[in-house]
Amino acid sequence: MSQDKSPVWLITGCSTGFGRELAKLTIARGWPTVVTARDKARVADLASAHDANALALDLDVTDRAQVKAAVAAAEQRFGRVDVLVNNAGYGYQSTVEEAEEQEIRDQFEANVFGLFSMTRAVLPGMRQRRHGHIINITSVAGFIGFPGSGFYAASKHAVEGFSDSLYAEGRPLGIKVTCVAPGPFRTDWAGRSLRQTKSRIADYAETAASRMRQTSDYSGKQAGDPVRAGEAMIRITQVENPPRHLVLGEIGYSNVTNKLRERLAQIEEWRETSLGADFAKE
Repeated sequence: MSQDKSPVWLITGCSTGFGRELAKLTIARGWPTVVTARDKARVADLASAHDANALALDLDVTDRAQVKAAVAAAEQRFGRVDVLVNNAGYGYQSTVEEAEEQEIRDQFEANVFGLFSMTRAVLPGMRQRRHGHIINITSVAGFIGFPGSGFYAASKHAVEGFSDSLYAEGRPLGIKVTCVAPGPFRTDWAGRSLRQTKSRIADYAETAASRMRQTSDYSGKQAGDPVRAGEAMIRITQVENPPRHLVLGEIGYSNVTNKLRERLAQIEEWRETSLGADFAKE
């Protein structure tokens, strides 16, 4: 991010967790920041003492009209959006078999389609200015499908694939894209914000059901510090070539790197079968 002017940030999901801590940091630096939540009363305190550089807005990312209105308000107030942080979303846990249809669809509306809408709304301005950075908060679950988190993992895998294409389309236009993948952090993700459908099938007791219990039990005890996560997100906007992926936390880093090594080894093991699927060379 250019240092000759203060970057304008638009952050979704600022009522708690990563969004709130990141907003505190950008506002404290004097940077124009649009803070959003489904009910802006929950973020009013972030903006009330900083009228010159903070704007609080109602924003439900699943409401297309509110998405357009929020981006328009940000551009009207501050002239542009330099950094969009797609943070709004939540976790849903269940076995794949026992998941509730509406919970699955609600998960994708917030974590996937809402993120798509926010991104599409800022792209025209970023494209015209040939400048911008889109940060998508994914998860270690964007790389690994843990038992009990099949639909949450599917939503984050979807964002990762979307971000690959967005990166390829946006890079020639000066638009940067980073997926930030946290491991366990001390936010409300595993507490108040988490939705679960309890498993009643004994066959899943040692897999999905066990992991769901563990997730609830470690809420408030995670190793990850949301403030340090916010500082890391700021850091990647200040370099010329930010990473396409940023994994946060020691547990997240270990899980992701081990998974990628395992995946590559398996692909290489089956190399001959893979290559043999082509038409025979004459």
